[in-house]
Amino acid sequence: MTQYLPPPYSLQTPDIEKLKSRRAKLLAWMHSQGGGIAVIPSAPERARNRDNQYTYRHDSDFFYLTGFTEPNAWLILIAGDQDQSILFCLNKDEELEIWHGVRWGPKAAAEHFGFDRAEDVDSLDQSLPKLLPGHPRLFTTMSRPAGPELLSRLQLWVTQATTTTRGAQAIPHQWLDLSEVLAEMRLIKDADEQHIMRTAGRISAEGHVRAMQCAQPGKHEFELEAELLYTFRKHGAQAVAYNSIVAAGANACILHHAAGNSVMRDGDLVLIDAGCELDGYASDITRTFPANGKFSGPQRALYDIVLEAQYAAIALTSPAHHWNAGHDAAVRVLTQGLLEVGLLKGSLDEAIETSAYRPFYMHRTGHWLGMDVHDVGSYRKPPATHIERPWRMLQAGMVLTIEPGLYVRPAEHIPEEFWNIGIRIEDDAIVTDQGCELITRGVPVEADEIERLMKG
Repeated sequence: MTQYLPPPYSLQTPDIEKLKSRRAKLLAWMHSQGGGIAVIPSAPERARNRDNQYTYRHDSDFFYLTGFTEPNAWLILIAGDQDQSILFCLNKDEELEIWHGVRWGPKAAAEHFGFDRAEDVDSLDQSLPKLLPGHPRLFTTMSRPAGPELLSRLQLWVTQATTTTRGAQAIPHQWLDLSEVLAEMRLIKDADEQHIMRTAGRISAEGHVRAMQCAQPGKHEFELEAELLYTFRKHGAQAVAYNSIVAAGANACILHHAAGNSVMRDGDLVLIDAGCELDGYASDITRTFPANGKFSGPQRALYDIVLEAQYAAIALTSPAHHWNAGHDAAVRVLTQGLLEVGLLKGSLDEAIETSAYRPFYMHRTGHWLGMDVHDVGSYRKPPATHIERPWRMLQAGMVLTIEPGLYVRPAEHIPEEFWNIGIRIEDDAIVTDQGCELITRGVPVEADEIERLMKG
């Protein structure tokens, strides 16, 4: 029978040695903490409505360690005298596979993904209480989607193990969270991960180009969203990385406006924030363009300020600078621009010190990007404490977005020519040894280039 992974993912040839290496690295860290047993679930399925599930999407930590994308799966890692990796997954079931797709089953999964062994997930409740004795530490991902259900189930297994052993063997009395160590592992992307993200960036850029070319006054936001989705899937992306933002006119001043029924009017700007997910990795692009293909004077003035702010942040995206350097640079350019067009008064330093720019720019200039669109990893030097730590230095292999913006809502003190102008420009960057590589510039960013594209 042909091996098949349920949609939306169909990664048939995982790098087994890489997956084993990731698990070995995590096991080594567990040994450094005294050893123990790790219990890591994938994401649960979620009901959309009666007899219908949301399209399943694995948990990113689980996928990073296993490459396995079926639901109802658990990874057990034992850091002891002899390290072990055990997968619990759905068993083969011919009748259910007719309805929902062919499963790997434990035997094939163990071989294909490089586990020491795999078992039927239906045996999990019987097997875990037997695996826990002899391990004083229990490791898990406490902040992941399984959440309270996971902790309740772990407590039940520990209680059952305690009852069974009657004190003859150590039972986990210390629980440790794997979230931070996994975040640090995932923060630096290897060459293969970078390749996937470059491809995702290229596909997403093609979607933005198509949306720009299709835009015109009279069309609805959802029509441009349809062009994005069509292009993403046509070029092999399995899903969107997040719900697409398509915002026309005043909607562009709503940061997370979902594509809706609003109609693009002549003179409106359109802001699209959208990206695909390819083989488990996200892309994230924002472009802002005129619905009629021509920026007005006030629109162009603010657009050029935002683009200059992005260039300033890009220049400081390198291992020579810390995480927040790009944001500080962007804020300075944006604030200076607001002063020059008359939307702010006073001196530059005072406007920055008092955060006078905040009504027009209320978000950060970027975030980590990877398996999650807002990917894991501390922005400050680890380890985590309650004391504010210095910003961490950027390192080659980190991937982040660079996305300054300006949003001008109607107000008495704001000249009407600037009302309802919302602009954001966002690209994805891989940090290199010398600086950064922008992987999403397949879609125009200069105002003149955008106008030429829409005209042609």
